[in-house]
Amino acid sequence: MTHLVELVDAHAATQAEFLARLVRQPSDNPPGDCAPHARLAADLLEELGFKVERHSVPEPLVRMHGMVSCVNLIIRHGFGPGPTIALSAHGDVVPPGEGWTADPYGAEIREGWMYGRGAAVSKCDISTYAFALRALRESRLPLRGTVEIHVTHDEETGGAIGPAWLLAQGLTKPDYAIAPGFSYSVVTAHNGCLHLEVTLLGRSAHAARPETGIDALEAAAIVLSALYAERARLGTHVSRFPGIGAPGLTVGLIAGGINTNVVPDKVTLRLDRRLTPEEDPAAVEEGLRELITRAASMVAGARAEIRQVLFAQPLTPLPGAERLAAALARRASEVFGERIGTAGVPLYTDARHYAAAGIPTVLYGAGPRSLEEANAHRADERLPLADLNRATQVVALALADLLAG
Repeated sequence: MTHLVELVDAHAATQAEFLARLVRQPSDNPPGDCAPHARLAADLLEELGFKVERHSVPEPLVRMHGMVSCVNLIIRHGFGPGPTIALSAHGDVVPPGEGWTADPYGAEIREGWMYGRGAAVSKCDISTYAFALRALRESRLPLRGTVEIHVTHDEETGGAIGPAWLLAQGLTKPDYAIAPGFSYSVVTAHNGCLHLEVTLLGRSAHAARPETGIDALEAAAIVLSALYAERARLGTHVSRFPGIGAPGLTVGLIAGGINTNVVPDKVTLRLDRRLTPEEDPAAVEEGLRELITRAASMVAGARAEIRQVLFAQPLTPLPGAERLAAALARRASEVFGERIGTAGVPLYTDARHYAAAGIPTVLYGAGPRSLEEANAHRADERLPLADLNRATQVVALALADLLAG
């Protein structure tokens, strides 16, 4: 396989520039006007000699999911009869926010690190997967099977009009899938997420006569106390998957009240409940609804309205995923010169849509070693170009193993 590594190395400078051009094209989601990035990515992939399918998501569906435009891309390269492996990366990114020491869209390189929004999450893996497939194509190895690259543009809003839409439309039906992992480890499990909006309703009254009203904020305070007690209880329920830890519960937003001298009649909370792979999501939601309703009822006349805002299924290993994980971990250990194993991560990704369709799925892509080191979703997001090169070697070598004739 030395020749395959040499082919990856030969294109390292071109690959870095490919990534830089993607980083320089904004694709913040929100607002989610991602068609320009999709056009650029398609053009760059065609320059590498790939045939690119452009799949525009219908505008009403795009708007329904809070975006402006969304185009997903598929590349298919067949080496002969055999399994199909999808490599899925997303081109949309979170907005840059404040605190940058570099231009978020500049792709500046400092001491071997590229800085810019999307450099590590996940535009780097559009580059990783494209150049791994390019090396395989040029190697002329006797492989059997097909490699697809999926470039989607809605991961930051859940993946419903990216991977989930491609699968639902029958545009792809891979046997296996690999998605970005954002660390050196091969990720085989991640947690899920449930977002609930809780509205506490009471009745307004003049602050001079508070007893004539029903204080929604008082009810909210009792609900918050119950939720924080639940969070403390959850801390003892650690997942069996290393790296995931215990379930989490965060109240991230709160709004309400009319004026300082008015008993508040409405208070709204948004909560984030992280689900470990072992948990039953329906049971978790039912339990939260009961806890909130019971706590709110402790204020006479107050009531709670609860609405699900988001649900993301946890990723759990399916039969066949161990084959992907073993190939990637073995080759990563060789390339990095250290033992690279499997792990879980305490976040959720759109890779779950492949697993939900029964497709064995793991996460692996360019580093660095951890999300924290990458400044993922923070100011000064960055990626070592050496890791970009090494991850591309790993993916190319693992694919060669998996598709060996």
